[in-house]
Amino acid sequence: MRAIAVANQKGGVGKTTTSVNLAVALARAGRRVCLIDLDPQAHATIHAGVTPGAHPASAFDVLTGGQPLAAATVPAGDNLWVVPSHIDLSAVEMALAGRPGRESILRQRLAADPRCGEAAAAADRFEYVVVDCPPSLGLLSLNALAAVDEVLLPLQPHFLALHGLSKLLETIELVSEHVNPRLRLLGVVLCMYESGTRLASEIGRDVADFFTAAATAHPAWRDATVFETRIRRNIRLAEAPSFGQSIFDYAPESHGAADYQALAAEIDQAAAVARDVERLVA
Repeated sequence: MRAIAVANQKGGVGKTTTSVNLAVALARAGRRVCLIDLDPQAHATIHAGVTPGAHPASAFDVLTGGQPLAAATVPAGDNLWVVPSHIDLSAVEMALAGRPGRESILRQRLAADPRCGEAAAAADRFEYVVVDCPPSLGLLSLNALAAVDEVLLPLQPHFLALHGLSKLLETIELVSEHVNPRLRLLGVVLCMYESGTRLASEIGRDVADFFTAAATAHPAWRDATVFETRIRRNIRLAEAPSFGQSIFDYAPESHGAADYQALAAEIDQAAAVARDVERLVA
């Protein structure tokens, strides 16, 4: 199983759009995918066509109520399941105050956890887990980073968006050193990209140069890259969530659908290469 957190503490950079459409694109490619919504706004839940609060359990119950992951997993299409969010998640820090190991609860739920009736690990049921993180670096994002192997960073090619990059890299370093030694930054995907502007190309080049020159950087992110796929600014991507549909259902012929299909193919190909390397090493 490949577990990916889509994270950026800055809002409005395409994080939820990327989480949902990446998950759907992978599912359309035949992969069994679980999308976990850890944002109290529940935008990924709505975007995937699931109504918040309409099911007996949510991500809040998984983190605070001892519910197994399977109890909160809702079918949302062929090869796609969603663990929905709820506004209750906004109180998760209060609900878990003083609880030992509270930053690792999601990791326990993804593994087979007999204490909460979990019969099989997520790795036995899914090929991908995609976690949509809230636009902050609080307990919810920490749970995601402790549970996954990789972080995907959506970045708007804008000068101010670069300011949050160093903070996220610092957080990844800390989590990899103290909580989850497997954690790595998978890479950066440029969203809302306007190829005709000089700023977009300059920001893209600057970020790529930054990672290229990071040979002596922290091992948690020194091998990261900027994906070749650019998610072009597309009004259809902005419209799709209001219909509870992915871009592939709402506007399958749009640039947005083509871009997310290409991104999923890049990520899936990287997973295949990693599996081949593991087999050779073994």
